[in-house]
Order: sequence, then structure tokens, then C-alpha cells
Amino acid sequence: MNAADQVYSFVFAGALASAINLVSKRFPASSPSLTPWRDDPETRRWREADTVDLAFHFPGWSPRLECRSLLIQLRFSDELIEASPHLLGVIIRGMTFEGERWRFATIGNWEATGTHLPQAEQIVHLHQLCSDLFSLFPSEGSLRQPSNPSPLN
Repeated sequence: MNAADQVYSFVFAGALASAINLVSKRFPASSPSLTPWRDDPETRRWREADTVDLAFHFPGWSPRLECRSLLIQLRFSDELIEASPHLLGVIIRGMTFEGERWRFATIGNWEATGTHLPQAEQIVHLHQLCSDLFSLFPSEGSLRQPSNPSPLN
């Protein structure tokens, strides 16, 4: 669900703004979009009330990330009408006009998978970004870093 459609409280709006700031600091060449999805009946059919989707577009190709855009999905424990929902997980996808090239998820060992993976240094940035996002949105019993958090194993 588009992030712009999911803000129901000032507390959550502030946390979301901080999340955008975190991504922008890690990837300063990118520009954020709070509405990565079209607003049409087909897209609305796939609406997920417990997710927030953001996109970060690069001015051109990012060779270190092997993509043109990052699509970030934040999944929360409950519907976002609550003042401060708990973050359960993060999925970051490296996208081009042709579709998804890679995916980094905070499930299991926090590994990147796909056909064209980002450089190792960028995977470390993705790992740190997700850790920062979990710190930003407090979570009770949510998926945390794997027991061996090194993304370069």
C-alpha cells in the first residue's frame, strides 16, 4: 500500500519521515516517492492494510546496487490505525523497468537473493538500514537480526 495512503497519526507520520530520512542518508542520490503504486482498481484489489510501501529512485542506473529504484515494503503487526504499530519485517527490492533484479528481506539470515545482486558493500548498507528501521519502529516479538548478523558470510 502506498505510504501516502497509510498515515493515520502524527506519531506514525513522524516515524515514517524518519524512515525516509534514514534511507536518504544511506543512498543520498535517491529521491523518495510515497506513492510507488498506481491508484487503479486492479492495484487496490491487492491492498494490504498492514504494509507501507516506499520507493527511492536514482537519477540513472546505480551500478553498485544493480538497479534504478529501491522498493521498500514495511510490514507491521496490526493495521496502521494504531498510534505506533510494531514493525515485523522489511523487504527491499532492487527494481528496473524490466522488474525485480534482487530482493533483501529480514527473514531468516537477512540475505540478498536475485539475478543481479548489489555489491557486498551495498548489502552491508541494506543490512544496517533494516537494523535502523527496526530501531525506529519498536517491536515486540518481531523478527530480529539473525544470530549471525554478518551479511557477508
